[in-house]
Amino acid sequence: MYRKDGESYFIIDAHVALWDARPENQRNIHGKQFIDCFYDYHRNLSPDSELWPYEEFLYQGGERLMRDLFDDGYVDHAIFQPALLGDFYENGFGQTEQAFALTRQHPDKLTYNHCWDPRFGEVGLKQLREDAKRFDLKGTKLYTAEWRGESRGWKLDDPWSYRYLEVCQELGIRNIHIHKGPTIRPLDKDAFDVADVDKVATDFPDLNFVIEHCGLPRLEDFCWIATQEPNVHAGLAVAIPFMHTRPRYFAEIIGELLYWLDEDRVQFSSDYALWTPRWLIERFVDFQIPEDMTEYAPLTTAQKKKILGLNAAAMYDIPVPAELRLPESRTAEVA
Repeated sequence: MYRKDGESYFIIDAHVALWDARPENQRNIHGKQFIDCFYDYHRNLSPDSELWPYEEFLYQGGERLMRDLFDDGYVDHAIFQPALLGDFYENGFGQTEQAFALTRQHPDKLTYNHCWDPRFGEVGLKQLREDAKRFDLKGTKLYTAEWRGESRGWKLDDPWSYRYLEVCQELGIRNIHIHKGPTIRPLDKDAFDVADVDKVATDFPDLNFVIEHCGLPRLEDFCWIATQEPNVHAGLAVAIPFMHTRPRYFAEIIGELLYWLDEDRVQFSSDYALWTPRWLIERFVDFQIPEDMTEYAPLTTAQKKKILGLNAAAMYDIPVPAELRLPESRTAEVA
């Protein structure tokens, strides 16, 4: 929980990961390219006080994650969103067993989502059913630009993807998180295009499609899709650090999202360990759209509370203490 100026905020970090990008886990040069690109984002968008040494960035471990999120970072609950990247890393990029073990140790603090890839066909469908039971999945994380053999990506509206989404619907895995954001070397930019979101959102109205990184750099395309598809949501990972380096650009991002989607379909995430949540939360609570950007309404405290945690809590049925909920009749003041 975070407190500021007499207000208390229930915080859900809706996109975190444990990863292992150490040299001994890198399968090839692409594993190094991938983590180096991550580090470039970290270095270029972080305040100097929040920069990590490169060696620490390669691997964090569960103890540090718990400290960075819950002891130091104000977070009340966090959701793992793993990436496999098996073509780049010997044992995968995301640490499934360690992340799931932490979730079992701290079920009040952590939710584990798993990943799937439709290119695994029937074998993958069987694995998805097993994973859903083992992990008690409420959500999944998809990486449409991930390489597999000769394939350099897939689309949400591919026939096999539809098979997997149908199984998700059948099993009650209703929250589908999809990386649709800035490209990461060596992945292909076009494989993160948001156009395929439109079709699946229409065809699977009972599923929530959380578009991580809110489609950047395709924000306009994303907003035009999301405004007509009420089950499409925006994740702020990667977007929110621009509060530091380009605050007017972030004001445009959040202003557009709130104009097209409203405050009920936007979620905070630090994308740990790209960034730690503490400074992002502090700055977002203090952030206000510049007065001369008159096409956007000022941000309210109620909007910030929804984005920082209440929206994700509703999506994942995470209990919120009564004193941290928003009274339905409340009219929020501008923060």
